This record gives sequence, structure tokens and C-alpha cells, in this order.
Amino acid sequence: MEDSSASGPPPSEPPGPSEPPPGPEPMSPRAMALGGGALALALFLVVGGSVQLLNAAFGIWFTELFIFLALAWLLPRIGRWKPALYMGLKPVPAEATALGFFLGVANFIALVVPIQFVAQRLAPESLREMFDGARLFERQTPLELGIILAGVTVAAPICEELFFRGIFQRGLTPPAPHSPMRALVFSAVVFSAFHLDPVGFTARVELGLLFGWLYLRTGSVWPGIAAHAANNLVSSVLFLAAKAMGTEAGDADADTNPLFVLGLSVVGCVAMLGLFAYARHSRVLDSTPGRASDEEARETGRVPSVATLLLPWVVTATVSLGLLVAVDRRGIALNLFDTFNPLPALKDDAPSALQAERKALDELRASARRGQASMETYQEERLRQARDHLKAGGTRAPP
Repeated sequence: MEDSSASGPPPSEPPGPSEPPPGPEPMSPRAMALGGGALALALFLVVGGSVQLLNAAFGIWFTELFIFLALAWLLPRIGRWKPALYMGLKPVPAEATALGFFLGVANFIALVVPIQFVAQRLAPESLREMFDGARLFERQTPLELGIILAGVTVAAPICEELFFRGIFQRGLTPPAPHSPMRALVFSAVVFSAFHLDPVGFTARVELGLLFGWLYLRTGSVWPGIAAHAANNLVSSVLFLAAKAMGTEAGDADADTNPLFVLGLSVVGCVAMLGLFAYARHSRVLDSTPGRASDEEARETGRVPSVATLLLPWVVTATVSLGLLVAVDRRGIALNLFDTFNPLPALKDDAPSALQAERKALDELRASARRGQASMETYQEERLRQARDHLKAGGTRAPP
């Protein structure tokens, strides 16, 4: 009788369920950050800029949702990562998010206000006029103004933090024990550069450093989202308050006493120091779960094709653009005409007759948009004022 045990090696056992066969290697975080940054810049300049020319209120939401949010979600999916874990969407203690919000408020008072005050004083007048953020709120209906404010305080903090911190900074941050400072600074500079505002460049770099620091400490985007929302909310409230009092933002900066700005900064710095002391004492930032490891964030299941992943975003973006054209055809035509036929900016000492004409033109534009006046009447009047007001001492408006 033969011994069956000596007839050969035992048959190999199939791998158990706890040992799945290794899948394809995921995309490098660094490649995803740099490639995503280049793609976001191209889309932001070409697509986002074009849509915002059609309608500023719609364009803000379109840019945030279909450029920054879309890339933040699609890049990890295509690169074989789990987007929520990769970007840091894990829930954190509410106390950490609240701390981020109050740090955003205090930081605005302590650093953003004085930095922007100095930048406004140093920048030439032509540069201040060209990059005046208050132009975004001009000639907006109450509904559009509400949509813009919601976009600035809700959509922008969420979508931009997911991309700039969850994708860009996360992808450039080296593993321990290497220092993350270079990635923090570089991502803050890129974040500021995307806003295309040389006057506000330094202030936004400082904001990027705060948001990025919160991301490093917690491994979550939520505290940074809260700080970002707080900064935008406070600045929007102050702008609306100045507008309600009949004061333009530029005039307010020119008339502000530097000692008042300094005193405000001191109050903000004291508040920030108090918040940092509270964070150290309560260890609220240390109690957050931290960034997910590459092993946790790696996608081991099946990933749909790129076309399948892109299709819902492309269809939704296309449909939304079609709805905009259907709802606001006259407004789009007016915005395009105004873009290619800029008006000269009237100086503060321009004759009252010219200022009255400019105000009447805005009213005529509103009537034309509602269909109560012909488009041709508005266009002819705008072209006349562009010619006559420039001869009367206006300065060329920014493109």
C-alpha cells in the first residue's frame, strides 16, 4: 500500500477572504496634486472665467461646484483612492470645527484687515481699481446678491478647502519625519494666486497658511472650512454694512485712521492668543482622528471608467448652463456687451452731471434686462457715455 502523504506536495489553498489579491497601484498623491493644480488653473481661467462673464452669481457657484469640487472628488476616484478618506472628510469633534470658525473671525481682525489696509495704501490707484472686489456686487438684483453671498460663504469654503487642502496640500505633504512646512507654504501661495488679485495676494497667503495649519493639526478639512467661511462671512457683512451706509469700500479704506486699524489688530491678536491657549489647554485639536493613512484611503474595489465618472458632472454642468441661457438671455447679452464695451471709471471729483448720467444708465440697463426698454437704446447710450465721459476726465475702466 502506498502512503498518500508521500505522493507529492499538498494542494495549495486558495487565499482567504481577508487576503484579497493586490489591485493596481493608485496614482501618486504628488502627481495628483500637481496635475490637478495645472488642470484646475486651466479650467478656472477658461471655463470659470467665461461663465462668470455670462452671470457673476451663477458663475461663482458653477466654478466652485464644477471645477474645484468636481476635481476634488474625481481625481481620487480616478487615481484609485477613496475621496472622503483621502481628502479628510472624516467627522471631527464639533469643538474643533467651532475653534476653526472663531480663529477665522479673530484672524480676519488681527491680520487680514491690517495686511489689506497696507496693501491698499501701497498699491497704485489703477491697480486698486482693476482688482476691486466690490465690482462683483455691482448691478446685481437682490436675488443675485443673495446667491453671490451664499456662494462666497458656503460654496467657496467647502469646495476650495477640499481641493486646495484635501488634494493639493495633502498630495505635496511628505510622510513623517519630513517637515510639512514647504508644502504648507507652497499650497498657501498657490491658493492665493488662484484668486488673481495682486492687491489681496499677501492677505490670502496668510489665510492659506491658517487653513493649511488647521488641516495639518487635525487631518480634517472641516476646521479649515469653518475658518474659511468665517473669514468670508465677516468680510461680506462689513462690505454690506458699508454699502448700506452709502460708503464705497475704497472710500472707507482711504478714510480709515491707521491707529484704528492698529487697535483693531491688537484686539484680534489677543483673541487669537486666547484661542490658541484654549486649544492647548483643552487639547481639542489633538483629539481629532488625524489624517487617514494611505492604506486606509486606498481604493481596493472596482473603479468605474473615466467616462462613467465624468458623465454626471458634464451633463449636470451642461444642463445648468442651458437653464441659465433660458432664464437670463437678456442679462447674458448685456453682460457680454458691457465686457467688450467698458465704461471709463469716473473720478471722485467728476461733475455731478456725469455722475447723474451714469446712474441713469444703470437704471436704463435694469429696464432693458427686464424687457421694459430696448437693448439697442441701452447700447447706444452706453457707447455715447463711454466716448463722452472719457473726454470729460474719466479713466479707462479695467477690462
